[in-house]
Amino acid sequence: MLVPVVSDFEKRRIVSTVHPTLKETNFQMAYQTINPYTEELLKTFPEHTDEQLDAIIARAEETFEKDWSLRPLADRKAIVKKAASILREKRDEFARPITLEMGKLFSEAQGEVDLSADILDYYANNAEKFLTPEKLKVDEGEAFVENEPLGILFCVEPWNFPYYQLARVAGPNLMVGNTLVVKHAPNVPQCALAFEKLLLDAGAPMGAYTNVFLSNDQAASAIGDKRIKGVALTGSERAGTAVASEAGKALKKSTMELGGSDAFIVLDDADMDTAVKWGLWGRMNNTGQCCVAAKRFILDEKIADTFLDRFKKELEKLVPGDPMDAKTTVGPLCTAGALNLVQKQIKGALDGGATILMGGKRLNRPGYFLEPTILTGIKAENPAYYQEFFAPVALIFRVKDEKEAVKLANDSPYGLGGSVITKDIERGKRIARQIDTGMVFINRATWTAPDLPFGGVKNSGYGRELSDLGISEFVNKKLIRVA
Repeated sequence: MLVPVVSDFEKRRIVSTVHPTLKETNFQMAYQTINPYTEELLKTFPEHTDEQLDAIIARAEETFEKDWSLRPLADRKAIVKKAASILREKRDEFARPITLEMGKLFSEAQGEVDLSADILDYYANNAEKFLTPEKLKVDEGEAFVENEPLGILFCVEPWNFPYYQLARVAGPNLMVGNTLVVKHAPNVPQCALAFEKLLLDAGAPMGAYTNVFLSNDQAASAIGDKRIKGVALTGSERAGTAVASEAGKALKKSTMELGGSDAFIVLDDADMDTAVKWGLWGRMNNTGQCCVAAKRFILDEKIADTFLDRFKKELEKLVPGDPMDAKTTVGPLCTAGALNLVQKQIKGALDGGATILMGGKRLNRPGYFLEPTILTGIKAENPAYYQEFFAPVALIFRVKDEKEAVKLANDSPYGLGGSVITKDIERGKRIARQIDTGMVFINRATWTAPDLPFGGVKNSGYGRELSDLGISEFVNKKLIRVA
C-alpha cells in the first residue's frame, strides 16, 4: 500500500492514513439484524456465492439489453411511480425495519419513507424532460446530444438512511434505463431485501434492481467485471478510497458521496431562536449519524455564550429510550462498533486538550446509547479537529469575526455541506460563496430534497445525486451530427 500525498491540514490530523484496496478494507461483512435498542441478534443472512453473483450480473445484463433499456419511457415511469405509491400505502410497514435494524426514531423512519417516495416520483415525473435530446447550433446540417443508458451499475450504499440512499440511485438510473446491482450495508439486510421486493412488486422485471450480500473480495470482483459499466458509492472516506481505486483500475465511471464535517456558522447578528432550533435539529437528526449533520459549531464570540447556554439546555431536554416510542427523542447509535468508535474519539479529544461541556459517556442502560455531548477547546493539533464525529457530539469553536469563521470552516479535509445563520441574507450569500463545500444553507441546517443537487468536494467525494444533475451521472451523452 502507498502512503498518499496529503495536504498540510491532513498532516496535522495526527492519524496514520493509507489508501486501502477494497480487499484490505476491514468492513463488517456479516449480514445480520442486531437491534441497537436491545442489542439482540435477531437474524443472520448468508452471503451470495461467487456462482450466484455471476448469475445475478448475467441476469442484470440480459435484462438491460433485451428488456429494460428498450422499454418506452412511459413503461419505466409507471413502474417507478407504482413503487412510490406502495411506499406511501405501506409507510409504517417499511419504516419498522429501519428502526429495528439501525435504531432511527420511528417518526424519522416514517419521514425517510416519505422522502424516498418523493424521490421516485420526482424522477418518474421529470425524466422525460431531463433526458430530452439537446439540439446544438451548427453552421450547416444538424447536431444533437442524446442521453443513452450505460448498462449495469454496481452500487455500494450505507446504513444510516436505508431506503433514501437506495432511492437516490434507483430512481434516476431506472428511469434512464440502466439496471442496478446493489450491495447494501451489512447491518440493514432486511431493509435491503424490502427495497428489492418493493420494485419487483411494482412490476420491475427480475434483473432491473438486484440486492446482493457480498464480501469485500466479491465486491472488488464485481467492480472489475467487464459487464459492470459504472460504480456509485455512499459511505466513509476510507470506503470511498477503496472503491474508487477499484473503479479507477477498471476504467469505470464512478460517483462518491463520502463523509462530512459540516460547519454551522452562527454570526453576531443571528436570530438566536433560528440558530438554536436548526443547530439542535442539525446535530441530533438521526442521532447525529448523518453525513450532512451540523458537526462543527463556529460561533461569533459576541453571541457564543448565549447560543451555548440555550443549545445545552435543549440537549438536556432530550429523552433517550425505545425508538419506537413517540416520547423518545434520542435513539441508540447503529452498532456497538459505532459506539466504541465515538468513545475512542472523545477520549482522544480529551487527551488532546479538549474539554467536555456536557455528556461524553455511554448511558448506563441496554442499547448503544451515548449521552448528547458538547466538546470545547479543540485546537488544530487535537486529533478531533479534523475528524468526523458520526454521533450526537457537537464540536464548539469561537471566532472573532466572519473572516475567521470562513477560514475555520474551510480548514477541513471535508467539503460536503454547511450552514450560515444571519439576519442579513446578502451577508449570508457572500459568506456561502466563500465556503469550500458542495452545499451551503442559509438560516437552516443542511438537508436534502429531490430537486436539490447533493454532493461535495475535497474528501467528501465527487459527482452529484438528486435533481437533474443526478440523472446525468450514468448516461452516455452521445453526439449525433448530420452533415
